[in-house]
Amino acid sequence: MIYLDNSATTNLTDAAKKSMISAMECFGNPSSKHIMGTNAKKMLDIARENIGKCFGMNGASNDKIFFTASGTEANNTAIFGSVYAKKRQKGAKIITTDSEHSSVENAMKRLEDDGFTVVRLKTRGGVLDIEEFRASLDDSVILVSLMMVNNETGAVYDVERCFSLAKAKNPDIVTHCDAIQGFLKVPFTPKKIKADLVSVSAHKIHGPKGVGALFVSAEILKRRLLVPYLVGGGQESGFRSGTENMIGICGFSAAAVEGFSDFRVNFDKMTALREACIKMLDGSEIRVNKPSGKCAPHILSLTLPRIKSETMLNFLSSKGICVSSGSACSSHSRNISSALVGFGIPDTEADTTIRVSFSSYNTNDDVKSLVDALNEGVKTLVKIK
Repeated sequence: MIYLDNSATTNLTDAAKKSMISAMECFGNPSSKHIMGTNAKKMLDIARENIGKCFGMNGASNDKIFFTASGTEANNTAIFGSVYAKKRQKGAKIITTDSEHSSVENAMKRLEDDGFTVVRLKTRGGVLDIEEFRASLDDSVILVSLMMVNNETGAVYDVERCFSLAKAKNPDIVTHCDAIQGFLKVPFTPKKIKADLVSVSAHKIHGPKGVGALFVSAEILKRRLLVPYLVGGGQESGFRSGTENMIGICGFSAAAVEGFSDFRVNFDKMTALREACIKMLDGSEIRVNKPSGKCAPHILSLTLPRIKSETMLNFLSSKGICVSSGSACSSHSRNISSALVGFGIPDTEADTTIRVSFSSYNTNDDVKSLVDALNEGVKTLVKIK
């Protein structure tokens, strides 16, 4: 089996598995005051500290990390929690992009139903329209929510520039970054990109499914610009009620520690795999959808000649090769990908586009096997059609 769908989910590292087994043995509720509870609380504190270090936080930092049940929940908490933190007038403006993950885009649609104005920046060629962003900035803007890395094209958006412009216009504007595909894939810290809120997820970095995290800046906490999205017993300082998923959190922590330590090696390896794939495809009928600006090391978008993506996926799967036709979170939808259309791919070609996503576990042999299978598929499937 050759697994090249790492943007959908990743395999667990041995370190994550080991940490999760340890958490199973320490089964106490971290909110309990007895010895089993306090031991679990210590593990929770260590995990929070480990994730914080990946964001450039230290012991003196007043920024906080809150654990959630997923990256989707982290995004929803950031968006709804900040928008509804204060009484907002109807028509208040939010700026995002035309290529966001469904967990952000569907939140935006709900806010539009509630009377908010949402501006979706163009992302043609995988580049944010900065002039459109400048023109959209006015006194009515309350939130700017931009993804760091597009989950389908691998485009790295200039979030730092936009957030800097937003803060220069009005320091009260809340800045949120969906960094779920960027965390431990591209270098950043919330401070450097001027982000108040940052969402991440464990299963994209070789941790377990069912756990995410939200970075919240000290300034947001001080000014009470975030309210709980999920209410209940008051866990996670009241920002995310519900007994913490200690098994998942500990696995997340271990995966993050390993990923942070090996960041440069992993970045270089995935970049090399991506470039090797592009080189091997040179001269073929398959088009590489390379962003005009920066691109993440692990994602590659490919458009096939007159072959439906689902058809090629099934062909590759029969060869033991796993890729994707887009975001796994929206694979059940029959709608044309807004990310691909926003990138500039025609509707007729969006349905013939696949996504290959690498991890540090992949090899050059995996890439060669993929390219050989793609070329075979093109010859076979186009002829059949």
